[in-house]
Amino acid sequence: MKELTRVNHIGLRVSDLEKARSFYSKLGFEFIAGPIGPEPVAIMEHPSGININFILNANQGSKNNILMEGPQKYTGYTHVALEVTDAGAVLSQLSDLGIPLSGEPHRVSTGLSFFVRDPDDNVIEFIEYTGLESLKQ
Repeated sequence: MKELTRVNHIGLRVSDLEKARSFYSKLGFEFIAGPIGPEPVAIMEHPSGININFILNANQGSKNNILMEGPQKYTGYTHVALEVTDAGAVLSQLSDLGIPLSGEPHRVSTGLSFFVRDPDDNVIEFIEYTGLESLKQ
């Protein structure tokens, strides 16, 4: 489809709006609106244009990320990857903010990559992206 232009937003089901809002504010996202609509949804946006819709109907007390934990591998979106210009600076900022990494940073064929989890165990990858050239044949 040539009409496709970009990803409009990422939808994340969360159990506590204030905890999610606080976490994503630390990453530079700004609160726009919410809760609104029948689901209900709250919206935050980063100055880069990345938009997150928090879907506010998760069961309280359940933080099991069934797409990432356990031996059964379900289909579905497992994480979002946010491209950064300076992985070292982001690592330092995450440390200063008290946001722990989920595993060690590692170099992959497309760049330097590391992961964190939000308060609901949603996985966020940060990648200093070098491109797909090394994978093309």
